[in-house]
Amino acid sequence: MQSYRITADEAQNRLIAGNKIYISSRELISDVSSENLLRFSQNGQQPYAIIIACSDSRVVPELIFSAGIGDLFVIRVAGNVIDSHQLGSIEYAAEHLGTGLIVVLGHDHCGAVDAAMNHEPDGYIKYITDEIVKAIGDEKDEVRACCLNVKHSCQIIEHSLQIQKDEREYGLKVLGAIYHLESGEVEFL
Repeated sequence: MQSYRITADEAQNRLIAGNKIYISSRELISDVSSENLLRFSQNGQQPYAIIIACSDSRVVPELIFSAGIGDLFVIRVAGNVIDSHQLGSIEYAAEHLGTGLIVVLGHDHCGAVDAAMNHEPDGYIKYITDEIVKAIGDEKDEVRACCLNVKHSCQIIEHSLQIQKDEREYGLKVLGAIYHLESGEVEFL
């Protein structure tokens, strides 16, 4: 395992500060110069946080946290659900990239949560909605359902023996958060 460049608390504070910049800005600028791209190409990645976010096109973690290239290891899947593929990616980033903070980022007005609450999807979507139904049960309040879904994904991550080991030995943290579409604010749970 690589040592963490910054602590989980420092990473969370960086996310909070970046979200404040996002909320107060009208435009965000990112350095995508050829020099910066070459630097990341040659030096590899060293993200300070792992973000598991919904695939919703309105939820863009790099923008929401005012982050640049190489800052975040982002895993996106509808409904921010966790299965073995996402868990493997999380373990990779924690173990091999030395990233000490994992954030499951849900959001309000989530189509996947709505589908789980109010519809009977079929096809492969059902794999996602079935997982969300496990998380939310009979909850009818959309925001509470989104929070329950985030907490469920956090619990799945916490069941990983590798993640448990990293929490004990290195101070890795798993946090849940909700992104509010109207305000742009991220609320840590």
